[in-house]
Amino acid sequence: MSQNRRSWLSAAAGVAALGSALSPKSIAQDGDQEKAQPSAEFKGRIRQSVMGWCFNPMSAADLARMGKKHGLVAIEGINSSHYPDVKALGLEISLVGSHGFAKGPIDTNNQDEVEATLRNSIDIAVEFGCPNVITFTGMRVPGMVDATAKRNCLDGWKRVIAYAEEKNITLCLEHLNSRDDSHPMKGHPGYFGDNVDLCIELIKQMDSPNFRLLFDIYHVQVMHGDVIRRIRELHPWIAHYHTAGNPGRCEIDENQEINYPPIMRAILETGYAGYVAQEFIPTWDDHEKSLAHAIQVCDV
Repeated sequence: MSQNRRSWLSAAAGVAALGSALSPKSIAQDGDQEKAQPSAEFKGRIRQSVMGWCFNPMSAADLARMGKKHGLVAIEGINSSHYPDVKALGLEISLVGSHGFAKGPIDTNNQDEVEATLRNSIDIAVEFGCPNVITFTGMRVPGMVDATAKRNCLDGWKRVIAYAEEKNITLCLEHLNSRDDSHPMKGHPGYFGDNVDLCIELIKQMDSPNFRLLFDIYHVQVMHGDVIRRIRELHPWIAHYHTAGNPGRCEIDENQEINYPPIMRAILETGYAGYVAQEFIPTWDDHEKSLAHAIQVCDV
């Protein structure tokens, strides 16, 4: 969908000055690839990654080349068959996929498959030097009370957590929003782990340094807001971050409500040294400008 983009605007003069520097036109225009390179002022304090599915049908290799050119250090959300090529290009794998958000351990009928998939994903993570494997609660089971749902999730993860600890891989439980029903990847109605405090409760009950939270800033904003306060409170249990604009899981530009530079600074202030992955669905005609803009916005 084509949209005209303005320069980044803000009420505060200092933010406005920064935003102007980060507008799409400041990143690349008229085919000038030099303007698309990270500038001499590029800080790189946030170790940025990108989620591959958002840029389909772009190939993993093309996305990796494009992202690296603009300062990315990693990629995720791609088939593991592409990992060797991505590594050869000089990028890391920041997160290995697993069983998906629909079929989680909440349903005991899924637990054998969840365990097998997580074990395989842990092996892949070890092979490619990735620290994290994603996991999910799964969708609510009709008629199941929350106490049973919690117990089932914990029982399912306990079948594999010792293996994750042995291999020094962190299982990252992703909190997802259940409010947005406009698109199958913008929201997940029926997802059990839609409350970030519930996810933290499950993580605490797992009581393992290898079981942590994937803090998706977009999903937290949709469900809760108060993002910076939550980062400061929950950071001991956070192992990975995702970004996107809200509403619409769009670019992190002036047409959405989340102010990313102070959020990135808050993340750094916690001492976090892991990855922050861009997971927005591009709407600009030029997807390279879209990604380059997001990278610069988060480069604080």
